[in-house]
Amino acid sequence: MINKIQETVDFIKSKTDIVPTTAFILGSGLGKFADHVTEATVINYSEIPHFNATAVAGHKGCLIIGMVNGSPCAVLQGRIHAYEGHSLDEVVYATRVMKHLGVENLILTNAAGGINTTFKPGDLVIIDDHINLTGRNPLIGKNNDELGPRFPDMTFAYSKDLRQIISEAASSIDFKIHNGVYAAMTGPSYETPAEIKMLRVIGADMVGMSTVFESIAGNHAGLKVAGISCITNMAAGIDQVELKHEDIKEEANKSIDSFCKILEITASKL
Repeated sequence: MINKIQETVDFIKSKTDIVPTTAFILGSGLGKFADHVTEATVINYSEIPHFNATAVAGHKGCLIIGMVNGSPCAVLQGRIHAYEGHSLDEVVYATRVMKHLGVENLILTNAAGGINTTFKPGDLVIIDDHINLTGRNPLIGKNNDELGPRFPDMTFAYSKDLRQIISEAASSIDFKIHNGVYAAMTGPSYETPAEIKMLRVIGADMVGMSTVFESIAGNHAGLKVAGISCITNMAAGIDQVELKHEDIKEEANKSIDSFCKILEITASKL
C-alpha cells in the first residue's frame, strides 16, 4: 500500500510544483467548485497510477491542483463508491494519497437526502458527526502503522475548528447554513420510508452513501476533517415522491454559487 501511494504521489508531483495543504472531495452535482481553482493543473483519474475512474453521473473524475483564494488546494472532482463494487481500500485511496501529498485539512462534500424536516432541497448542512450503518470500515484487517494507529479516536471526527471556519464563511455571505448528523447507508438503492423513520429516531438529520469511509481514513491518517452535505431531496416517505438520481444536479444547482463561495472563503482561512 505504501509503495502504491508513493508511486501515485510521485506522479502527481511530476505534474505540478504546488503542494496542497487543503483537499476538497466534491460530491454529486458539486463539481463546479473546481472552476474556482487558479493556476490549475488538471489530471484525469484514469491517468493517475492506482486511481479508479469514476462511473456515477455527477462525478467527473478529475484531480485539480492549484490555488483557491491564495491557498494551495487539491480538488477531487468526484469520488468512487463502495456500492459500485470497489474495495474500501480503493474508496479511501485518494484520501490516503492526499495525506502523503502534504494535505493537512480534508473537506468532504456530498449530496444527501434530508431527514430533518426543517431542511429543504438546496440547503447546506455542516456535518457535526456521523452514524456508520454500512456494517463496514476501511480499517478492518491488519493495521499499517505508516497509515495511522490501530485504534483511531473518532470523538472529534469532524474538526470543531474547521466547522467554525465554514460556519463563519457562510455567515459572511449571509447564507443560512445548518448543522446535522449524517447517516451512511451502503446503497445503491435508496432507503425505504421505514428505514428513514428509524434513522430519525436514532438521531440522523440526513442520509447518503458516501463520506464516512473517507472521514474514518482521514482521521486515521491524522488529517483535520470537515464535511458539508447538500440536501438534494427529502428522504423516502417525507414528500411522498419517487426519488431519482437525475434530480440531484438540478437541486444542487439551487445553492451551488453559495457553496462555491463558502469553500473559497474557507480555503483562504486554512
